[in-house]
Amino acid sequence: MPRSPRALRLAPLVLAALCVVHVAHAQSPAVAPTPAQVSPDVDKAYTQLLAAPAIQKLMDAVKADHERSIEDLKMLTEIEAPPFKEQKRAEAFLARMKALGLADAKIDAEGNVVGLRKGTGNGPKLLISAHLDTVFPAGTDVKVKERDGKLHAPGIGDDTRGLSVLLSWLKVLNDNKVQTVGDLLIVGNVGEEELGNLRGMKAIFRDHLDIDGMVGLEPSPDGNVLVLGTASHRYEVTFKGPGGHSFGAFGQVPSAIHGMGRAIAKIAEVRTPSFPKTTFTVGTVGGGTSVNTIAPDARMAVDIRSDDMASLLETEKKILAAIDEAVAEENKRWNVTTLSVSNKLIGDRPGGRTPPDSVIVEAAIRANSAFGHKTLLRGGSTDANVPMSYGIPAIIIGGGGKATGFHALSEAIDVTDAWKGAQNSLVTVLGLVGVQGVSPALLPKRPARTK
Repeated sequence: MPRSPRALRLAPLVLAALCVVHVAHAQSPAVAPTPAQVSPDVDKAYTQLLAAPAIQKLMDAVKADHERSIEDLKMLTEIEAPPFKEQKRAEAFLARMKALGLADAKIDAEGNVVGLRKGTGNGPKLLISAHLDTVFPAGTDVKVKERDGKLHAPGIGDDTRGLSVLLSWLKVLNDNKVQTVGDLLIVGNVGEEELGNLRGMKAIFRDHLDIDGMVGLEPSPDGNVLVLGTASHRYEVTFKGPGGHSFGAFGQVPSAIHGMGRAIAKIAEVRTPSFPKTTFTVGTVGGGTSVNTIAPDARMAVDIRSDDMASLLETEKKILAAIDEAVAEENKRWNVTTLSVSNKLIGDRPGGRTPPDSVIVEAAIRANSAFGHKTLLRGGSTDANVPMSYGIPAIIIGGGGKATGFHALSEAIDVTDAWKGAQNSLVTVLGLVGVQGVSPALLPKRPARTK
């Protein structure tokens, strides 16, 4: 069915909403120096952990479970999970969690799959998570295809690999009867991509006030540890005027498009600090009805980001003021007051950072070292933004495998020896929550937050 002219005019804004690409997976430069050494307590705990026969057996089990976990990866990848439509994949993930021994797991009101693997008691509660959603719309061919030694399918790396690793961890921990000191809150969450605005992770931290830390899994090169969450606000800005004939009404009515043009020009002149890095862009524009009509409407989408919340808010203030000034100038140009503007916040991701000398970062550094990897501390926009904004220690690390083509139909992953990454990240987690009879929990317990 042919689309209406209005639908066609709205298409750029809709496309913008569907094509926002976060920087979680970009090979960004280091955002902080990696500590040259970790604390003696962290080093001692990991030395004990890695030397324990029970943990060595567990690592062998991760390797042995690799082929089975790839079947989980394929199965979940082939269940499409567009933003806000993750339910079918959530149900499949829940079924696998229950089959692997987490009988009380459930889907919460927001759509997250949540299961608690309890520790021995009095230990910390660590959230381990991967997101269910992908950027790809319903109807995308998500059939996994094998060629050139890789698995090809949209979303297979970002972040279905993370989901399959969580399931593998659950299986090997239960099969080998490994008892952690702290609790593991295992979550497949919704709303990480696009305009999901981290709704799943926001709900987790709204409903679980006793989480002491978070380790999230995303496709990431060996040794990379995300410690900085870039905040962002996104606005849809709408200009409205009476409109009119381009000749007959000239001089009598303001143009919504001209007003928007003035606004864009003013926004382009806004200055931002280079540090902390703060950016903005008018990502999409649309409006008007025909070439010979003074436009009655116009729309634009604005993206504002910063590694510091105060800088973001200051830039946001300048941009919104620039828009209001532009409308006033367009009205003054024609001596009218009939052009108006409104804005709607369509994207809101809080930001924060986890200090490089915090226990959770040192744990990742020590585990990376044990597996022969140098650590690079980097930043981006991920589920970890939410706990970071509360001051809760959080990191994002990889789950193994070499993924490419994020957010593209050509997405693929090479899972050759991917079990090594799953071992590395599991060791990071076990050091933080501790293992009964092997090593203490390193992650400090925090006072429970209040609503």
